[in-house]
Amino acid sequence: MKAGGGWSSCCWPWDPALPGTECSALLRGALLSMLLFLLPSLALVAIPACIGALGFTGAGIAAGSIAAKMMSAAAIANGGGVAAGSTVAVLQSVGEWRGQGIGAAAGALSK
Repeated sequence: MKAGGGWSSCCWPWDPALPGTECSALLRGALLSMLLFLLPSLALVAIPACIGALGFTGAGIAAGSIAAKMMSAAAIANGGGVAAGSTVAVLQSVGEWRGQGIGAAAGALSK
């Protein structure tokens, strides 16, 4: 709508007549704020879920999974054991945190 119309005073964001106005800056700020909140929140849920799908679970490494193959390769490379701090060990820790819940993971990270 043109200036003086009903929407111009309340910032209708999809009006092509408004690019570069204060309204579009407010919309960009709102979208950026949502992304800054949603992306980390999504990561807290999606990453542990993907790691669990690989076979790293709270009960241990699932038999026949990709995680089991990774653990086997790591053990062979290290002469029979998985080294502390290795990729497999870290992923297993994340899988264990997933089994205990996000609260346990946050508590472990704060120690």
